[in-house]
Amino acid sequence: MNTPTSASPLGQTTSNFITDFWNDSCSVDELNYAIACGGVGATTNPSIVLGVLKKELASWRGTLSRIFVENPTWGEEQIAWKLIEEMGLKGAQLLLPIFEKNSGKCGRLSMQTNPSFYRNPVALVEQAVHFNSLAPNIQVKIPVTAAGIPALEEATYRGVTINATVCFTVPQAIAVAEAVERGLKRRAQEGKDCAIYPACTIMVGRLDDWMKVLVQRDKIALTPGYADWAGVAAMKKAYAIFKQRGYRARLLAAAYRSHLHWSQFIGGDVILTIPHEWQLVFNQSKVPVVERMSQAVDPKIIDELYDLIPDFRRAYDENGLSIDEFDGYGATARTLRGFCDHYHELLAIVRDSMIPNPDKK
Repeated sequence: MNTPTSASPLGQTTSNFITDFWNDSCSVDELNYAIACGGVGATTNPSIVLGVLKKELASWRGTLSRIFVENPTWGEEQIAWKLIEEMGLKGAQLLLPIFEKNSGKCGRLSMQTNPSFYRNPVALVEQAVHFNSLAPNIQVKIPVTAAGIPALEEATYRGVTINATVCFTVPQAIAVAEAVERGLKRRAQEGKDCAIYPACTIMVGRLDDWMKVLVQRDKIALTPGYADWAGVAAMKKAYAIFKQRGYRARLLAAAYRSHLHWSQFIGGDVILTIPHEWQLVFNQSKVPVVERMSQAVDPKIIDELYDLIPDFRRAYDENGLSIDEFDGYGATARTLRGFCDHYHELLAIVRDSMIPNPDKK
């Protein structure tokens, strides 16, 4: 693994600006690399955990065996979640010194709730509260679905530091911010501590992906390269609204597809959760590390996306989606399906570890 230097582009991003970056994985080696670059957090989701487990299965077999022995009546789901928790807690332990040094403002590990709970606010809150109890620097990811909005409010009220996920659009981000404000207001009314540092993810690359799917599906003659700006445009518009209204949730950019998802957000009071592979690319790049968050996306790009793709309008307009429409939005549905698929694939790996295959020696 390459060793970063303080002069690396990511190191410059964190040292010269208020922009933070996280490692988009709970892999120990990858997180250590990110921390050496100035990374101050990490995140997981079903796809990330599955990827780490596939790459590092040999190093986790001992943990799996211990969980089997200690819990002889548990099924594969209970074992899988115990494994997910232990993977997350390893990352949280690495980040704890950063958390303590910064009084909880950073140094957190985001742990994601069960993707199959996306329609169940009670189950989301219960799991969020449980995760919150595991370590002082756990941040809990809850999807921005119709059920997720009340869950985000209730979890915040209960003192959970949330990270809203499965979010792609300006209206989703605003709904998250308002839910967080309601939860914090309820805490304040009861005299409870409101020193909580919530985040709202916008999966910028997945919004780009959805635009490209629509261009192909609906045979739209979009100027090449313009779809790569959809997520950037949504993120910058949401950021301006958050700052104007004083929302306490902090925006986070995720789902990287190009250097735009790093370079265009430099200088913003935001979090960038960057996969290890993209960290290597950015640290070897010649892209100047300069403030760009305040630079508007070319109006020609926004106008063309807005005119030709109705789902860009829904993503970009503040009232483009109602809360009841969140679950059916294309990027949301594609991501929920992917997370559920990867969750079941993860369960299959655990199952294969539990039940020997008699057809193999």
